[in-house]
Amino acid sequence: MVSKTDDIPASVPNCNVNTVDLVGETPDRKETSKGPHKDPCGHSVDTAVMNGGGAHDLSEEESKQDGAGDTDGGEDSNEQEVIVIQDTGFTVKIQAPGTEPFDLQVSPQEMVQEIHQVLMDREDTCHRTCFSLQLDGNVLDNFAELKSIEGLQEGSLLKVVEEPYTVREARIHVRHIRDLLKGLDPSDAYNGVDCNSLSFLSVFTDGDLGDSGKRKKKGSELEQIDCTPPEHILPGSKERPLLPLQPQNKDWKPMQCLKVLTMSGWNPPPGNRKMHGDLMYLYMVTVEERHISITASTRGFYLNQSTTYTFNPKPANPSFLSHSLVELLSQISPAFKKNFTALQKKRVQRHPFERIATPFQVYSWTAPQVDHTMDCVRAEDAYTSRLGYEEHIPGQTRDWNEELQTTRELARKNLPERLLRERAIFKVHSDFAAAATRGSMAVIDGNVMAINPGEETRMQMFIWNNIFFSLGFDVRDHYRELGGDAAAHAAPTNDLNGVRAYGAVDVEGLYTLGTVVVDYRGYRVTAQSIIPGILEREQEQSVIYGSIDFGKTVVSHGKYLELLERTSRPLKVQRHNVLNEKDESMELCSSVECKGIIGNDGRHYILDLLRTFPPDLNFLPVEGEELSPESVRQGFPRQHRHRLACLRQELIEAFVEHRYLLFMKMAALQLMQQKANKESKLATLTENSSPGAAVPALPSTETPDGSAESSETSTETLTDANSDAAQTESTSDAPQAAATETTTTEAAPKTEPMTETDSSATTTTNASQATPIEVNVVPTVTTNGPLVPFATAIQNGECESPLEGKAEDIIPGLAQAKELAESLDTEDGSGIDPKSREVVLNACKAVGSISNTSFDIRFNPDIFSPGVRFPEDSADDIQKQKQLLKDAGAFLVSCQIPSLVKDCLDHSALPMDGATLTEALHQRGINVRYLGNVLAFVDKTPAKAQLEHFYRIGISELITRCAKHIFKTYLQGVELSALSAAVSHFLNCFLSSFDAVAHLPADELVSRRKNRKRRNRVPGGGDNTAWASLTPSELWKNIVSEAQSYYHFTLHCENADQVVEKYGLQKITLLREISIKAGIQILIKEYNFDSRHKPAFTEEDILNIFPVVKHVNPKASDAFHFFQSGQAKVQQGYLKEGCELINEALNLFNNVYGAMHVEICACLRLLARLNYIMGDHHEALSNQQKAVLMSERVLGVEHPNTIQEYMHLALYCFANGQLSTALKLLYRARYLMLMVCGEDHPEMALLDSNIGLVLHGVMEYDLSLRFLENALAINSKYHGPRSLKVALSHHLVARVYESKAEFRSALQQEKEGYTIYKNQVGEAHEKTKESSEYLKYLTQQAVALQRTMNEIYKNGSNASIMPLKFTAPSMASVLEQLNIINGIIFIPLSQKDLENLKAEVQRRQQLQESGKSVEDLTVHSPLELEDKIPMDVNVD
Repeated sequence: MVSKTDDIPASVPNCNVNTVDLVGETPDRKETSKGPHKDPCGHSVDTAVMNGGGAHDLSEEESKQDGAGDTDGGEDSNEQEVIVIQDTGFTVKIQAPGTEPFDLQVSPQEMVQEIHQVLMDREDTCHRTCFSLQLDGNVLDNFAELKSIEGLQEGSLLKVVEEPYTVREARIHVRHIRDLLKGLDPSDAYNGVDCNSLSFLSVFTDGDLGDSGKRKKKGSELEQIDCTPPEHILPGSKERPLLPLQPQNKDWKPMQCLKVLTMSGWNPPPGNRKMHGDLMYLYMVTVEERHISITASTRGFYLNQSTTYTFNPKPANPSFLSHSLVELLSQISPAFKKNFTALQKKRVQRHPFERIATPFQVYSWTAPQVDHTMDCVRAEDAYTSRLGYEEHIPGQTRDWNEELQTTRELARKNLPERLLRERAIFKVHSDFAAAATRGSMAVIDGNVMAINPGEETRMQMFIWNNIFFSLGFDVRDHYRELGGDAAAHAAPTNDLNGVRAYGAVDVEGLYTLGTVVVDYRGYRVTAQSIIPGILEREQEQSVIYGSIDFGKTVVSHGKYLELLERTSRPLKVQRHNVLNEKDESMELCSSVECKGIIGNDGRHYILDLLRTFPPDLNFLPVEGEELSPESVRQGFPRQHRHRLACLRQELIEAFVEHRYLLFMKMAALQLMQQKANKESKLATLTENSSPGAAVPALPSTETPDGSAESSETSTETLTDANSDAAQTESTSDAPQAAATETTTTEAAPKTEPMTETDSSATTTTNASQATPIEVNVVPTVTTNGPLVPFATAIQNGECESPLEGKAEDIIPGLAQAKELAESLDTEDGSGIDPKSREVVLNACKAVGSISNTSFDIRFNPDIFSPGVRFPEDSADDIQKQKQLLKDAGAFLVSCQIPSLVKDCLDHSALPMDGATLTEALHQRGINVRYLGNVLAFVDKTPAKAQLEHFYRIGISELITRCAKHIFKTYLQGVELSALSAAVSHFLNCFLSSFDAVAHLPADELVSRRKNRKRRNRVPGGGDNTAWASLTPSELWKNIVSEAQSYYHFTLHCENADQVVEKYGLQKITLLREISIKAGIQILIKEYNFDSRHKPAFTEEDILNIFPVVKHVNPKASDAFHFFQSGQAKVQQGYLKEGCELINEALNLFNNVYGAMHVEICACLRLLARLNYIMGDHHEALSNQQKAVLMSERVLGVEHPNTIQEYMHLALYCFANGQLSTALKLLYRARYLMLMVCGEDHPEMALLDSNIGLVLHGVMEYDLSLRFLENALAINSKYHGPRSLKVALSHHLVARVYESKAEFRSALQQEKEGYTIYKNQVGEAHEKTKESSEYLKYLTQQAVALQRTMNEIYKNGSNASIMPLKFTAPSMASVLEQLNIINGIIFIPLSQKDLENLKAEVQRRQQLQESGKSVEDLTVHSPLELEDKIPMDVNVD
């Protein structure tokens, strides 16, 4: 299916590998409509449909995008195009002045520029910046690709030739030397600048794991391992220290090379010196305290005779003229020479992933006290609008709009073009986000002048660096009817979601603005790129589509309708008419607020996309409108702060998916009835429904999970529903589904409840979501899954009973329904008998489809918008739309929330902190404003005890969000000089047991005597100290009332201590959550929250306030499709092919995103797992190490994902014999987890089982028992005492007791396990037999021991004692158990005992060759991106 790619080392930077431009992965595209294709292993090939649905779904407009007018041909012709790129690397020799020639591996796609970068990073050439590369005396062009250079071949010699400096080159040189001197200094990461971020992995692995060859092999010698964990990591410890979060890295002890390096005050050189070649002057102080003045001239750097107060630019004697500063300083200062060499050695030894910049800035919420050093480059950057390396870009400021739009216009016909386009889009987006963040901070800090300086501050707007900034306040009562400031605060994020959705649909010719939303110091700033010409015109003249006053005046425009029509299917937006002020009907294909403006560049822009998605009626009370009973029962509609509450795109997707299933079932039922009526007039199956009685607009009753558990999946698209669901345009360049933005959404129903067992992992979790075509049509007996208790009866009382027990009878009807729906779609229904047409018509009506001949659900976003009026003739349609909206709201409450709770119960969703909880909600389309509802639902669930972790995380999220709302307004009233005092006071009120009294900061600037008079002349009036009057009890009262009014949830607490007591929260966790949400950075030290005598925080503890940034995350669509098909292959048991596809995906991801990105992290994790399963432990270790580093750098050092990566790495370390490292990593993971969510969490059981097993392996039995028994307790609590997980826990504990020779305890534990196995899987099962064997063995050992003891009692010391076998467990047996608990080996049901890894792989390969089904081997939970295949998946 996929052409095998050449094995190319992943390190080659931009290798475009020979790949087939995959468009659809069905084996034979032409036949897709004839029935589900089976591929050799018995799965129908649906998981791998790549870009969008089958070709026959293309609607006319969508294929025009591709330049191919004909609907099918356009795609099929493209599909076969194989891009072959000559890509064999070759080696060149490089000769730099003063060094030996060395070899360098290059690829023909590289530019000469990239060799420059390599040389500037190499230890021996890093101090050169101003040089050219020459081949046979010819200078190479920096921007030429290597393949275009004549005479460059294997073995060519490239000479590095020093070039004369210019002012720009001299500055770049100084900047580069500064960067080299700061090479190991983490202060940029702590300060959150230049995309630096922290990583601590190397502290625990003592450097790089990959060099185990060079390292002292101390893994196998057990004696040297110190296994005792620090006290606070032990189970049951109540201590939660903060300091270990950022362990001190010994490499960071700065080696001082220079005391001061700064620009001299004599700059710039006067005219007469310019003509001597002086470019600029530097001033330095060496470590030996020598003060020197240096001239940068065109020929290099030399000492001059200036001092601080006299200017004498003549060269000193000797002048030490050198081409590089490093050479100059090495001659002057011995300490510099020694330390600089050592520093560079250390710098190049670090893993590249520790130093590469991340695409978006990551901020750390804690930091040590970092010394503030003198730094000329930093000082210069602070006062120029330099962004990144702007001096490389001619014309200084960047035209962001032009860059953002031009990259969108790049060609995208084939893979290389798409890669180029996506890389450009991603790069510009990340640069824009950085610039916008910097600008927003400058605006709030008062560094930018407003464009309307006369107005009051909250109404001001700003332009900086070609970006437009506005504040999130209701200016000129624009939002008065929608909720004033609250609406103005919500609008930017809604707008951003709209931009994200339209950007993902990616229609050619329709443009959106670059948009970034920044929350900083209590203000919300929206940063947007500027439409060319908009500032010169009045808005009234420029808007040619939409409305500028929320629907009072409306205009429309043909071209916009045509462009927006193309987005209407993927975004489910219905075309509709509204009345304008003259009562004329205007056609729109978006909400009225969406404005169309044609810029001076002739592009069609749309902006104000805040209502892209339909309103959420549960939070929008409308006079005279009755919601559906499910919603009413839960206390909806509720008053919300503003009237802009929208449904999420993920919800719309899930709802349409759900309706589609319903549609197919109804059609099938009716066809069956017709058939039955024909055969005999007895309607056996139709007790409840007759052909005419279609169930009117069914509100949802099934869970998307349940409804999709089916045995067979349909590959072909049944009706246009799927191109609907697929939500991608199916052109060959298939832009990524909008759903895949930021958090990958859960559009398609999960085929098995267990597939995605760990949705705490971000990004690419769901293999399904780009291809929601996996509509599993055949309902099975478990249609309603375990959710029956929550399922609500259908309005008119007809529950779908016929569907429940009789799935088998219905299958034929479904097949007919599929054919019918399809033929209706293809032949315009001409050759179909009217009865069948009636079937489809009834089904369409029942599910609320806008078309009568096919399934097509879309929403009108203007329903219930105040001020929007609809023409009389569309009243019917509007009524239908209202009903659809009510149904969608009911679906959220009655299906999605229960389904989330169910996923948490069966541990397929495992949130660990606020961020992962929010993500789990969003994946199911639940807005965070429903958090109170979700918690109330959990509270009522019978299995509440098993959801305690979820409830606790929910409560902590709710409290910290309420605190954040209050903090936002609190900060707005604080002037800059009191900021640290105000923040520390707020945190004291929030968390400290001390009854906080604010310490007004003593004014550093006012002497004590004059103090009294000055007091009331504070700039800005007297109210600046209002923040100081906040008390803890008042703050907590506000939090409780905020929880009630915003989340409709009643908290019972009056202070932090009561919250901790009542809900079992940890103060450190609350501190982490509020700091991350509000952008606070605190000093890392131990805080005493519980002291009643002094406050926990002082103003010195608040180090910084960071911005919280929301932006669009452009996707790498091709890479993502490769990744998904790789996952699909792995799930079907084809590990090798899967591995190849995922390697391919990794290459493409690197091509688009550069080296650092969350999706690359997911890719590396899966690769490592595959390497491990296929027996390549070393490769697994190396890939997983990269995944850990990347997760730390991109997501944060204590993000739940990072914790999981640490656990995987520990397993691979253990398998590689690095036991002490494995333990250190596990202890680190446990510490982080204790801090993030505390000990009481299902994931902790897995972690403790891992730790216990490793400790057992190194014979630390008592310690091992503490961890294993804790794991047993947690498993029993969260999986129920009868779960197989618990049985396994009992067995692990028994093994340790056996090793301690405490056979009675061992027997007792193993009996418990045996009982569970016997009850759950029966006597005959493998597991039960194993357990019973082990019981026999233990009994024998116990008897032998007893005999020996009796012997000793009887005969005293001269007894002949039989030697007892006390064996330390073998490493292999420990590893086997580790694999089982981490779900690594598939647990075969048919085979005697687990074979070792190698046999497993061979067996798979044989099976693959013989083409048998692998299903019987794999447990139901296939290997997934983040899964831990649960041991007990077969039964539980």
